[in-house]
Amino acid sequence: MKKVLLSIVTVMAIFTTSYAQKSLVLYYSETGTTKTVAQELQQQLGADIESIEAVEPYSGNFQETIQRGQREMQSGKTPDIKPLKSDFAKYDVIFIGYPIWFGTYAMPIATLVKTYDFAGKTVVPFCTFGSGGLNTSSDALKKALPKATVKTGYGVRTARVAAAAKELDRFLKVNGYKEGTVPQLPDYSAQQPVTDEEKALFDAACSSYQFPLGTPVTVGKRTTDDSTDYKFTVKSRGMNGEEGTSTIYVTVSKEQGAKPEFTEVVR
Repeated sequence: MKKVLLSIVTVMAIFTTSYAQKSLVLYYSETGTTKTVAQELQQQLGADIESIEAVEPYSGNFQETIQRGQREMQSGKTPDIKPLKSDFAKYDVIFIGYPIWFGTYAMPIATLVKTYDFAGKTVVPFCTFGSGGLNTSSDALKKALPKATVKTGYGVRTARVAAAAKELDRFLKVNGYKEGTVPQLPDYSAQQPVTDEEKALFDAACSSYQFPLGTPVTVGKRTTDDSTDYKFTVKSRGMNGEEGTSTIYVTVSKEQGAKPEFTEVVR
């Protein structure tokens, strides 16, 4: 009986400590989309928040940002950022937010991780993107911050930013940053050849995207309380002409009249 009580107290202590950790939401946003997610995250956590600002601001124009970003990446000279006011010593967990540029975090984040000391901190990435990039940017953060513990992150397509509030609630509870429980999501079924109906669903979800995403070959499914989700294996050709494989996630809400939408591309 004493061992059982001790175990319960230990578990309660772990969760109490997790919820009591001091958190900072630190983000860079060019167009305001990442700012929207950062503010939602700050509100749900009751955390402190601060934005990262480039000394020479980016224009907000898509083409101009691409051109400037390419120059910076090729030269290796990251943009200067304004000094942060936050005292990192006060925080246990730092959420770092950014838009995805060229498959990884935006260039001001490259300056951030070179300039500030994240040693001993728990770092949680969150990002906004056109198609994907959470996995690649998280891997880049792990390499850039070897003395920090970089945890599983959260990402959302810019086209689906309205879904962030509900998704963040689940993400924070599942990972122990926020008190509460949510039902466990089922696993996807084994991959099976795509049917004509599933191909039509994939096309409906992905055809409006500005770049071709490839041809679905196989698919796994799962059903949740809110939606039916699909995990497509897709073949495509890169800009170099080489064939590659990616995973594209599509969801269809159970709300009446809901249309299929793709949530992420993992390359």
